[in-house]
Amino acid sequence: MRRLPRKIPEVLDAEEQARMLRELERSGSLTTLRNLALIRLLLNAGLRAREARELKIKNVDFKSGKIKVRGKGKKERIVWIGEDDLILLRAWLNRRPSGDHGTSSDLLFTSLDGRRPVNDRWLRRMVKRVSEQAGILKDIHPHSLRHSFPTDLLRATKNLRLVQKALGHSSIETTTIYAHIVDDELENAMKELRNVGPEAGVGSE
Repeated sequence: MRRLPRKIPEVLDAEEQARMLRELERSGSLTTLRNLALIRLLLNAGLRAREARELKIKNVDFKSGKIKVRGKGKKERIVWIGEDDLILLRAWLNRRPSGDHGTSSDLLFTSLDGRRPVNDRWLRRMVKRVSEQAGILKDIHPHSLRHSFPTDLLRATKNLRLVQKALGHSSIETTTIYAHIVDDELENAMKELRNVGPEAGVGSE
């Protein structure tokens, strides 16, 4: 049976990503610090929502930025984040209250009291709310942030295999959908270029 083409996912461009992050950077509260660190991790490491919610502190190397992620089928992969993201994660952990008897959860992201893991419904609502506050009209959810990461990575590296490895895809066919997104962007850019008109280049040689 012929497989139907996958629907191209909604992604955030660089300007929209910046608007979401600025929306959270305006406040220095513990809530926004956690949410900012979480959203940046989804955007900059391409984690699935479940992977981020279940990520343990011990699996983050705060010196190198190396993160061990357990994905679908309990398959493990390695991703890296930059110093700015590490600073946010350290700040969140330093300010997060301890749970009962002075012990916090071993999970990286928790409720504000440091005891309970964040749940999927809350994460979806938080991402949606922040995107709306940032004036983004697209239907944004946590997986939109994961989709935005490989699109940016493919633009930067032009290497689909690297993107596949970063996302933990078993098949390269799954990863090719991001090539289609970049191809669509190229098509639109070239069409816009044609709309400038031939007179724009006259006398420029």
